[in-house]
Formats: sequence, structure tokens, C-alpha cells
Amino acid sequence: MRRRTFALSAAASALAGLHPHAFAQGQWPERPVKLILSQPAGSGPDILARYLGEQLSRSWKQPVVIDNKPGGQNVIGAQAAARSPADGYTFYYATTAAMVTNVYTFKSLPYDPAKDFVPVRLVGRSPFLLAARADFPARTLAEVLAKAKAAPGSVSVATEGPKTFSGMLADSVAELGGVKFNHVPYTKATDAMQDVIGGRIDLVCLPDAALSAYVKGGQVRALATSTAQRLAEMPTVPSLSETFAGFEYTGWNGLFAPAGTPADVVARVNRDVEALLRQPEVVQRLQALGSIAEPKMSVAEFDAFMRAERERWSRLVQTLRIQAE
Repeated sequence: MRRRTFALSAAASALAGLHPHAFAQGQWPERPVKLILSQPAGSGPDILARYLGEQLSRSWKQPVVIDNKPGGQNVIGAQAAARSPADGYTFYYATTAAMVTNVYTFKSLPYDPAKDFVPVRLVGRSPFLLAARADFPARTLAEVLAKAKAAPGSVSVATEGPKTFSGMLADSVAELGGVKFNHVPYTKATDAMQDVIGGRIDLVCLPDAALSAYVKGGQVRALATSTAQRLAEMPTVPSLSETFAGFEYTGWNGLFAPAGTPADVVARVNRDVEALLRQPEVVQRLQALGSIAEPKMSVAEFDAFMRAERERWSRLVQTLRIQAE
């Protein structure tokens, strides 16, 4: 009897050794789950992550803790997430900049987006807007491009910087339109808006979430959206693809896990997030926060999406002749 008991114990120990997370995952989550962010509290991604965390907390019956680690153009937060335990209790709520564009704008990074993380779930896409000050004489994108072509450098555009999403979008529009804008970078979107509303800058290129209130208030006039189709909330505003066929330029936000995180936990989080993103009230809330919900995307599909994004941005960076620093 003792020999049989010993044999069963040895077999159980061997199984546990082969699958160290097998038993623990059956009850996942048994404790709070952490979402690391590269942005400060109160920022757009932070507001989105907190809303998502609240919904998941109700589903999981466990707190979802938001851990803000801003700075270094997403490097600080991404590095912290990459070095976190791969135990299924820490995830990285990331934006396109951290997981894709930083690879092409930094000569070296202390983390590798492709190797240090596994994709979990795309949450939503973030459209951008190109808008003009209310009294700018050019009323359409075609008129803006004609004005810029007639007098190169005369049309100014405010962005968050030439190597940011908004900056690269403005430069892409100029490149495709065969014109040269006077690119004016700002560290704060609020400062950019003050100068546009005050008539010192002609155009502004920022995320829809940052500009929509000014558009609705009549302080700026939307010229185009960066999405392939027009936005539901702005049906009269053309998409850039209507001027430049096939053009689409959106940021996105999604969940990633440190490499080595148990695959069944990754699959569980993917399913739970997808269930949320199929709820109309969640979709509406995300839209109000400037994010278009992605209703269906498996882990494998998200992985393929990430590979395509890296290829797409590699081509765009080459087209815009952006040098890594």
C-alpha cells in the first residue's frame, strides 16, 4: 500500500513538474489582475483601460489594478511589463507606438515587442482627424492641398511631433498630396488647440478623441478622418481614402502579456474581452471615448495583425524618410 501511495504521489509530482500552472489555472483568477500602462492617469489610454478593467473585474470577481508607468515615449511602461512575471496576473495595455512604431523611431530599445510579449486581444482602433481653424479659407482637403501647392510651406499644421502618430499622419497627407506643410510640433494637445483656435496655426492633426469636442463646438472644422470609411458619429466628414484610394491610418490599443504567460490564461482573457466587446453599451462607451471596438479577433488573428502592422509601418517610415534616434 505504501509503495502504491508513493507511486501515485510521484506520478502527480511529475505531472505538476511538466505543467507548473495546470492546477492553478483552473481557478484563474484567484487574486487581483494588473494592467500596466505607459501613459499617465487621466490620459486617453488610461481612461479606456480603467473602463475595460471595471468591466473585467465584474466578470472575474477580482479587482483589476491599473499601474501607470509613463515616460520615455512608452519605454518605461513597456520595459516594466516585459520584465513582469509571466504568471497570468500582469498584462500590458499597449498602444501602437509602444508595440510597433518605437521599433522604427528608436535606434535601440530595452525591450523587444515581438519577443518579449504575446498578443492577447485587440481592444479598439483610434481614428485621427485632420481639421482646420474655423476661419481658414480652404473649406475642403482638396482646397487645402491646392493652397499648399500654390505656396509651399504657407499652410501650417499642429501635431504632437514628427515621429508621433499625428506627425506621421500629417506628413503622409503632405507626401501623398505632393505638398509641403509647415509642421509645428507641440508637447501638449491643449497648447496646439489654443494656437489653432487663436488663428496662429492653420491645421491640426490629432486623435478623434482629442478633437471631436472642438469640432462639435465649432471651434475647428473637420476636413477628413484617417479611417477607411467615414465615422458613424461624423457622417458628413470624408475619409482620407476618398482622396487617396486605399489609405487607412489608425492607432489602436490592445492587451499583451509577458512572453511565457500560460496559453490557456491568454485564451481566457481573449474570450472574456471579446464577450465584452459584443455588448452594445460597451461599444457605445468606447466610441464615446474615441475608440472603435474590435468585435472579433482570436489570439492567432491578433498575432497575424501584429505582423502585418510591423510590415506596414516599416514601409511608411521608409516612405517618410524617418531616421531612428
